[in-house]
Formats: sequence, C-alpha cells, structure tokens
Amino acid sequence: MARGNRLFAGAQLRQLRLDQRMDQAAMAAILGISVSYLSQLETDDRPLTAKVKAALAQAYPVDWAAFDDREGEQLLGAFVHALAQPDVAGPTLEPERIEKLHLQYPEFAARYVDLHRAFRQTHERLNMVEEAIANDMTAHARLPWEAVRDWFHDAGNYVHELDCMAEDVHGRLGSPDRVSETALVDALASMQDTTVHVGEAHGSLLRAFDPAERRLFVNAAAPEESRKFLMAHRLMQGEAADLIAALVSAAAIPAPGADRLLAVGLANYAAGALMMPYRQFRTSARTLRHDIDRLARAFGVSFEQACHRLSTLQRPGMRGIPLFFCRVDMAGNITKRHSATRLQFARFGGACPLWIVHEAVGVPDRILTQLGETPDGVRYVSMAKGLVKPSGTYSRPPRRYAVALGCEVEHAANFIYADGMQLHDEAAAAPIGITCRLCPRQGCDQRAFPPTDRPIRVDPNMRDVVPYSIE
Repeated sequence: MARGNRLFAGAQLRQLRLDQRMDQAAMAAILGISVSYLSQLETDDRPLTAKVKAALAQAYPVDWAAFDDREGEQLLGAFVHALAQPDVAGPTLEPERIEKLHLQYPEFAARYVDLHRAFRQTHERLNMVEEAIANDMTAHARLPWEAVRDWFHDAGNYVHELDCMAEDVHGRLGSPDRVSETALVDALASMQDTTVHVGEAHGSLLRAFDPAERRLFVNAAAPEESRKFLMAHRLMQGEAADLIAALVSAAAIPAPGADRLLAVGLANYAAGALMMPYRQFRTSARTLRHDIDRLARAFGVSFEQACHRLSTLQRPGMRGIPLFFCRVDMAGNITKRHSATRLQFARFGGACPLWIVHEAVGVPDRILTQLGETPDGVRYVSMAKGLVKPSGTYSRPPRRYAVALGCEVEHAANFIYADGMQLHDEAAAAPIGITCRLCPRQGCDQRAFPPTDRPIRVDPNMRDVVPYSIE
C-alpha cells in the first residue's frame, strides 16, 4: 500500500518469505537488514526504503512486480536489476543513489533499461554469429526451422494475442482446468463443424485434416495427451486463423517454407495455451513449486507439454519464474530450446557434455537433477528426464529423447528440484558451459573443440587428456 511516496508492503513481504520457505533470519540476511527491522516491515510499522527495494528487486525480480503496480516502482525494479548485472565491471551504486537517479531522471532510467535489454540481445546474437562462423555458416544461410526457432526466441517465447485468444477459447469449453478429449471433440463439432475420427494409421501419420469433408483424423496409437494436443492444434488453427496469418505476414521470414513452419508453430503454441490456460497454469505452477509430474496430471498433459508451457510464462505483469527449457535427442542435438535466464543455448553443435540432460536420454522415466555453474559464475538448478514416445507398432522403434528445465539459484525456493542441494557450496556445482566452441574453461576433460575466440598452445613434449592448452 502506498502512502504518498512511501511504500508499505508488509503483507506482500511476509507472503514472499513464506513462499520462499524462509524464516525471518534467512530473509533478513538476504536483504542485508536486521531481523527486528524485517519484522517491522512485515507489520507495516516502517515503509520500504531504497535499500530494501533494491535488495528485493535484485533477489526476487519476478516477485517484486507484485509489490506495487505503480509504473514508477516497476521501473525502479527493472532499473536496479539492470544496474546489478555483471555485464560491465565497475563499482556498485548505493541503493539510495539509484532511487534518487530514478526519481530525478525517469526517462534516463527507462532508457537505460531498454539499452540493457538491447545489450543482452546483441550479446546473444554475437554468440549466434560466432557459432555460425565456427560451423562455416552465415546468418543468411539459416534453414527454415532455424529461422522460425529464432523468431520465437526473439519474441521471448510468448505471443500475447494468441495466448489470450487461447485462454478465451478455453473458457468456452466449460472446463475449469483439465480439458478432456470429449470436450475437444464437441468443440470441433460445434465451433467448426468438424468431425473427429480416431483410428489406426498407416506409417507414422499422427493427424490429417480434410478441409472439404471437415474431417480430422487422429492416430489412435498416440497417447491420450498427444491425441488431445492434436485436436487442440486443429481447433486453434481454425479459431485463430486470421491472427496466425497476420503474425506470419508481419514476421516476413525470407527463408523458403518458413512461413508455413511458423504457422504450424503458432498453432502448436496456441494448442498448448488452450490446454494449459495462462492464469490457472501459472498459479498452479507456483503453488506446486513447478513439480512437473503434478502439473501434468492436473491439466491432463504430457511431461514435455508441461515443461514447454512453463517456458512460455512471460506475460507482462504476470511472469513466471525465469526458466530455460530444451529437448535433446539421442545424438545430443538440441531440437527445442528457449531460455528466459542468462543461460543461452548453442545454435549449432551439441550442448555441454557435463550437463545432466545427456545422461537422462539413456535413463528413461527417471528425473535427474544437477547444480551447475557457467563460466560467468552464475549457478543454475536443472532437472532432466528421459522420455520414450511409443510408435504404436513393433515395426518402428519408439522415439527416445530427454527434456530439461532449470532456473537460476535465486529462484530455487520455487523450484522443487532444488530441494536438498547445497546451493552455495563452492565445490557442489558442476562446471558446465554452453558449448565447447564458446567455453573458455581450462582443463576440462570433456572438451571436444577449442574455443573459437582464443588461440591454443600445443607442446609436442607434453600430453594431457586434451592435446592442447588454451591461451
């Protein structure tokens, strides 16, 4: 609650502490204040000071948005968060000076936030170019599916208009949370005059729609969650046809065939948003601490579908915790990827071999967890699970792959897979990287290639596990 320019947020602060499963001593240590001071803040005996606001914005950037919806306070949180990033070396400004700068020059603060966001995006693009050069490719040689993948990445893996439309269609189904197969069949019939036939297919066909007959075929061999997703895809493909066409036209991706791939990708996005409507899914995710098995059961979706949906929770003013998500096949290829964290996946080549996702591919139906640290010193908690997608016939082997989901340690209290980890033990984290071509680590026994931006030194009289050292 705001009184004048002062902000009293005792109830929100206490709820945040309880959500983080902390006592007052633990949160006071994070905020850099005394326990008695925190107690006074929680009872609204004292307002939040600049120092406390800065500490909250830095330690809990997502939750800070819930404290005060005033535009100025939200800008202050983003300003503090941008200034605290370790992109440029230099002394840290005092919180009081940051708030004074923000109050006296709000246009500057807003511009700085925008520039910092652009800086991060440029840094990611530079990594992509370096990878392309290392693989003898250029930005103009992007394959259609790579161009579409980059479009979703640039969109933050969130398409607001489509997400809201899917939420509205979900409301018309009359399903509070879990969407049934019967509800989708009925919706296709009533909304689009489409009949659904679930039966045996020849070969690997999953779905086929006959626009003349208004008939949708779905392979009976697909698991129930997959069948529902295929029906939801067709439903949203029809309901959002004009919006999808407008998005594809505005994207104007020059790669041949990319327009159709993007249209399919947008319909898939809308199907996921229909099965897992934003508000209900985000609330359940926070309540269940992102326990994916429980989320999948609650919404009647697959493990992978729930993981993918968690990576799209980027609605302004109602964001989920920043997560990274990827899918890796048996050969180590990353076939799906998105990150709202500082960890950005390699566009080309495989992921770091020290990452737990590679082990998960060979261990189906088991959840593996890992605490990892990237060369920039940022720590991440990740989970990975190997999955087997049945083919429906003995004549074709099932598909095997793994999915991984993770967050930075600052959000570990909201991520059930971090339970029991020694998050701040220096020796507990695995020294992971992005990909060998971009990793500067010395002495890694698993290195496959030298980094592209550093020279190597070879001593014919010495031989280590890796036959060169990095200068």
